[in-house]
Amino acid sequence: MPEGDSVLQLSRRLQFMVGREVVGTSLRVPSVATIDFTGTHVDRIWPYGKHLFMQFGRRVLHTHLKMEGTWSIQLKGDRWRRAGHTARVVLDLEGAPHPRPIEVVGHDLGLVEVFGVDDYHDRVGHLGPDVLGEEWEAGGRAEARRRLLARPSRPVGTALLDQKNLAGVGNEYRAEICFLCGVHPATPVGDVDIDEILDVTRRVMWDNRLAPLRVTTGVRRAGESTYVFGRNHRPCRRCGSLIRQDFLGGVDRGGDPDELERVIWWCPVCQPGA
Repeated sequence: MPEGDSVLQLSRRLQFMVGREVVGTSLRVPSVATIDFTGTHVDRIWPYGKHLFMQFGRRVLHTHLKMEGTWSIQLKGDRWRRAGHTARVVLDLEGAPHPRPIEVVGHDLGLVEVFGVDDYHDRVGHLGPDVLGEEWEAGGRAEARRRLLARPSRPVGTALLDQKNLAGVGNEYRAEICFLCGVHPATPVGDVDIDEILDVTRRVMWDNRLAPLRVTTGVRRAGESTYVFGRNHRPCRRCGSLIRQDFLGGVDRGGDPDELERVIWWCPVCQPGA
């Protein structure tokens, strides 16, 4: 599933677009359907957490994959890999040295918006530091720590998924980080070693940032790359106990609405219950 490393890799894959002229635009979302980048050049493409940004002159295209989104690249006129009705963004770029334009299509994107370059910081200001960003070691980690500890009674598994605390962690990393730290996902933030949590988060995501297969166990064989994620009722790789599965989220312990419920996995021996 798309997490911060997925979007970083996507951004790297799309860097070929930078410097090319846009020769056709189709934004198939009502709020931005009249916007046209044709005649401009792609100036920059970059990720922030799970978000992808493309700059065209003084405008920025902001997209989010959510759960189903994907981008495809082909020459104009070639068959698309997904049905046409799933396309949300279609960008035709000059294809030199190939005579046909290059077509870049965003399918099933969960978010598509356009705003001015000067508004960028306001638009991402609600997000926490990017775990894979250049500023993580220069202050981002400290800011993420501050945000996490601001709500000490919140379950650490919920706090890690909150992109307002730190940007880029998704459900797979959440499950694996908690296992590696020996923490049940429902344990309150105030009861865990938050520094260890942050260090493990950065390390496992950084180590996977360019990898085609996300691995936390050190084993790249199919079916052996994770400790607990997606392994309900299978034996723990450390102690042999059966991995358990449940849900976390919905309402926090204070009775306030929290993020949507998400599946959690844990080992009842290696990660004692909260």
